[in-house]
Amino acid sequence: MALQSDSYVLLNDGHRMPVLGFGTFATETYTKEQARESVKVAIEVGYRQIDGAAMYGNEVQVGEGIRCKIADGTVTREDIFYTGKLWNNNHDPERVRIGLEQSLRDLQLDYLDLFLIHTPMGFQPGDNLFPTDENGKAIYHNTDIRDTWKALEACKDAGLVQSIGVSNFNHKQLELILNMPGLKYKPVCNEVECHIYLNQNKLLEFCEIQNIVLIAYGVLGSGRSKKWIDQNSPKLLEDPVLNTVAKKLNRTPAQVAMRYLLDRGVVVLAKSFTPQRIKENFQVFDFELNDEDVEALDGCNKNLRYLTMDVWSDHPNYPFHDEY
Repeated sequence: MALQSDSYVLLNDGHRMPVLGFGTFATETYTKEQARESVKVAIEVGYRQIDGAAMYGNEVQVGEGIRCKIADGTVTREDIFYTGKLWNNNHDPERVRIGLEQSLRDLQLDYLDLFLIHTPMGFQPGDNLFPTDENGKAIYHNTDIRDTWKALEACKDAGLVQSIGVSNFNHKQLELILNMPGLKYKPVCNEVECHIYLNQNKLLEFCEIQNIVLIAYGVLGSGRSKKWIDQNSPKLLEDPVLNTVAKKLNRTPAQVAMRYLLDRGVVVLAKSFTPQRIKENFQVFDFELNDEDVEALDGCNKNLRYLTMDVWSDHPNYPFHDEY
């Protein structure tokens, strides 16, 4: 597939999204200041899509990084495609705009390019991101996700965001929105974990039929946060098949893992706080995989999910009980 560094996908609402984005989630080993500096490096390297979220806790610093590169003339605001996300505590319709406007204040931006429902699992409404009871158990709130979606549509109509979508939804949860009475805007995307160990073939096929873009996070095997990731899970970038293909092409395993997804029509989010890695991960447009490479990488699929969020697996809207 012919791709260039400025390649984009056309969303179902007419807006354009760069095919390669920079992720800003940081594990506990990184400071918020590093998020700001890495965003600046990413923009200098050529990234134009920045993927963030209120739950990451660093939108203030990410916004500073973006605005710094706008101020020095590297980019204009229109060059940047910023994605924000509505966290679980703001699913109630009256709190959706509150959540969005807080992100806008933190980022000091006038609008978001894309705003996603971060997960389909609602928590107790309020300012606490992780509300818990006296036993430390998460307090759930079963908001109808269709009501949350209607509130997102209103935010789009108000000009606060250009496009709206979802994240971590299975196909049945997507169908709930797609089939809801009075639907005004279809989700433009579904951002999910996707990589050579979890290639999401069935979900990708479903989304393609619905003209919904699949966005991949965790493409390099996730950040191995001790809070979220099983430390005994295999390290994706050490996979022997991936490394064999990378060695043959004289590329890094990360570059091959990303190119594999890009060639399948998936929008890829790459994440690193190391300047050299940020630069390397952007260099995925000047080589191609042949059919033999693709077949070998297809064979790596294990349906292995790094980010299981199993602490909430008893939530009525937990998305990963279903196959896709």
